[in-house]
Amino acid sequence: MPSSSSLSRRSFLIGTGVAAGAAAVAAASSSSSLASAAPRRALTGGDRVPALVIGSGYGGAVAALRLTRAGIATHIVEMGRAWDTPGPDGTVFSGTISPDKRSTWLSDTTDQPVSNFMGFGINKKIDRYVGVLESEKFAGIKIYQGRGVGGGSLVNGGMAVTPKRDFFEQILPSVDSEQMYSTYFPRANSALGVNHIDEAWFETTPWYQFSRVGRKTAQRSGYTTTFVPNVYDFEYMKREAAGTVPRSALAGEVIYGNHAGKRSLDKTYLAQAAATGRLTITTLHRVTAVEPAATGGGYQVTMEQINEQGGVIATKTVNADRVFFAAGSVGTSKLLVSMKAQGKLPNLSSQVGEGWGNNGNIMFARANHMWDATGRQQSTMPAMGIDNWADPTASIFAEIAPLPAGLETYASLYLAITNNPERARFRYNPATGKVDLDWQASQNQIGIDMTKRVFDKINKKEGTIYRTDLFGFYKTWGDHLTYHPLGGCVLGRATDDHGRLHEYPGLYVMDGALVPGNVGVNPFVTITALAERNMEAVISADLG
Repeated sequence: MPSSSSLSRRSFLIGTGVAAGAAAVAAASSSSSLASAAPRRALTGGDRVPALVIGSGYGGAVAALRLTRAGIATHIVEMGRAWDTPGPDGTVFSGTISPDKRSTWLSDTTDQPVSNFMGFGINKKIDRYVGVLESEKFAGIKIYQGRGVGGGSLVNGGMAVTPKRDFFEQILPSVDSEQMYSTYFPRANSALGVNHIDEAWFETTPWYQFSRVGRKTAQRSGYTTTFVPNVYDFEYMKREAAGTVPRSALAGEVIYGNHAGKRSLDKTYLAQAAATGRLTITTLHRVTAVEPAATGGGYQVTMEQINEQGGVIATKTVNADRVFFAAGSVGTSKLLVSMKAQGKLPNLSSQVGEGWGNNGNIMFARANHMWDATGRQQSTMPAMGIDNWADPTASIFAEIAPLPAGLETYASLYLAITNNPERARFRYNPATGKVDLDWQASQNQIGIDMTKRVFDKINKKEGTIYRTDLFGFYKTWGDHLTYHPLGGCVLGRATDDHGRLHEYPGLYVMDGALVPGNVGVNPFVTITALAERNMEAVISADLG
C-alpha cells in the first residue's frame, strides 16, 4: 500500500508520455467546445500516470483544473464520448422533440422524465448508442445522469443555486461555512460562469410566460418566489430571441445537450485545465476496478474500452500514483462498494455506500385555466423558483420548470426539492456481481406530502387540478426518478473531512457522493464548491 510521504509532488511531475497536455482552448466566457482538448492518445495497458481522475463531471473537472494548475500531469477517464463532432445532420446533439440515438445512453428507446402526454407515451425507438443521457434503473427509482465529457453539466437545466447557509451547516457540520460562503461558493460560481437573467427582459419576453404564470399563482396563495441564477448565458438568450444568433435554449434544447449559450464544463473548468497543457482525456472507457498496485506503489486501475454500441473491445490495466473518484454519486458509490466487497479495497470504511438520497425530488404539473396560458414558446432554462423551505411542515423549493412541447399545453410543470430525510444504501449483490440501491418508492411519501401541502393550497385558490398524464397513465407524481443523486460516500463519514479515503493514502472522492442525500437546492454549485475546498487542502497538504 502506498504511503502519503512516498507520493510527493515530485513523483507527480516525473515524466509520463501519456499525460502530455492538450492544446489551449477557449476560456470560460467562450461558447466554443472542447474540440481542441481531445486527448493525444487513449491510455494503453501498462501506462503509469501521476493523477487519474475517474469521471469528468463537476468534481472531476475541479480536480483536473486544480491538479494541472499545480503542475501535475493529469488524466481523466470518461465513460461517455466527447460531444464535439457533428453527426450526419450537421449537429452535435439530438433534438429534444425528435430525439435520435444521440439522446440516450445504450438503450433502444428514449426514456424522458415527462414520458406521456394526453394519454399517449411519447418515448420512441432509437438505435443503441452511447447517447448523452442515461436513466439508470434500480428497484425503487431511476436516476438520470449525463454521459460524456462534462458529465451532468451537458444535460441539466443549469440552475446554479447556492444552498441556504443554515441548512448547509446542518448537513455538513464539520465544514467551515464561513470559508465556504466567503471563498469557495464565490469561486465556484465565478468559474462556472453563473449569471442572472435581465429582470426587465424576463417581464416582457414570451419565452418566460410559463414562469410568470407560475409566479402569479404561487404569490396569490401567499408563497414567495425568487429568481434563480443559471450557467446559461442570458445575454446570448436575448440575442436568440432577437434572431441574431442560432437558437439553443429557445429551440427546445436541454436534456439532450445544448449547442450554444450554455456554459457546460467542457467550456469552463475542463477547457481551462486543457489550456495548461497537462490534461489528457480518455473517452469511452469504463473503470471496473481499483486496487493497490502489486509493485511500485500507487494503484492498479482496470478499465474496459467500449465501442459506440457499448460492446467491450479491450480491457486495460494502468497504474496511477493517485486516484480521484469523480464518477458521480452513483458511479463512485457503486465502484467503491464493489471494491470493498470483492476484497480489492477491503479496509474501506463501513460507511461506504451509506447516506444516499434523491435530493427530495418530486416532479409534477398543474392544469391551468385557459386564461393562464403558459405559452407555446418556452425557454428550456428555468429562471424562477418557489421558496417555502422555511416552513417545517412543507419544506420545499420548487423550480418552475419549462414544458417545451412546441404547442400550448396550459400546464405548469415543477421540480420540487423537498426536505425528505429518507436515505438508502448501495449494497453489493454477490449473486449478480452488481451493486444495488435499496431505495423504495414508499420513501418518497414524505416529499409528496410536503409538496401537496403547498400545491393543494394553490390548486384550491386557483380552482385547478394536478395533471395525471405526464409521468404515466393516471400518475400524478414523478417520484420514481431523480436528476439529483447525492451521497453514498459522505464527507467525514466514509472519507476524512476533505474527501480522502484515509484507509488508502492516495485515493480521494471529489463528487456528489460526498453530499449526504439532500442539499435543499439544485446541487451542482455545492458539489463544485466542496471540490474546490477539498482540492485546495489536498494539494497543499498531500502534494506540497
